[in-house]
Amino acid sequence: MCKLMDFGKFKYESALKAREARRNQQQTVIKEMKLRPKIDSHDYETKKGHVVRFLKAGDKVKVTIMFRGREQSRPELGFRLLRKLSEEVAELGFVEAAPKQDGRNMIMVIAPHRATKAAAVAAKAPTDTRPAPEAIA
Repeated sequence: MCKLMDFGKFKYESALKAREARRNQQQTVIKEMKLRPKIDSHDYETKKGHVVRFLKAGDKVKVTIMFRGREQSRPELGFRLLRKLSEEVAELGFVEAAPKQDGRNMIMVIAPHRATKAAAVAAKAPTDTRPAPEAIA
């Protein structure tokens, strides 16, 4: 079977389809928050506030705990801190990647719940306040 067609028209239509697919693609943004194991309670609350803001905006958050010197021999401090953070933001997001040691850093990824992400995407959607062209005439 063979189909005769205009190749220019075919290229144009395939470019339109590709552009439409790119427009409907979901962009995942990963924000990063860095902590230390011996963080002060006020500093921790500030960082937790940033994590909450990122999750409400529908972004994933990569929480990194940086160990220095002798802190590396006590990774349980990092695990405890990450567990505490994940429990406190549990209503906004869930732990997508469990805490794991990566050299002198410990990393955990928190992703927003689907409902939170859908609400954030709806809030970010541009609203067209211009009147329709037929309403002007």
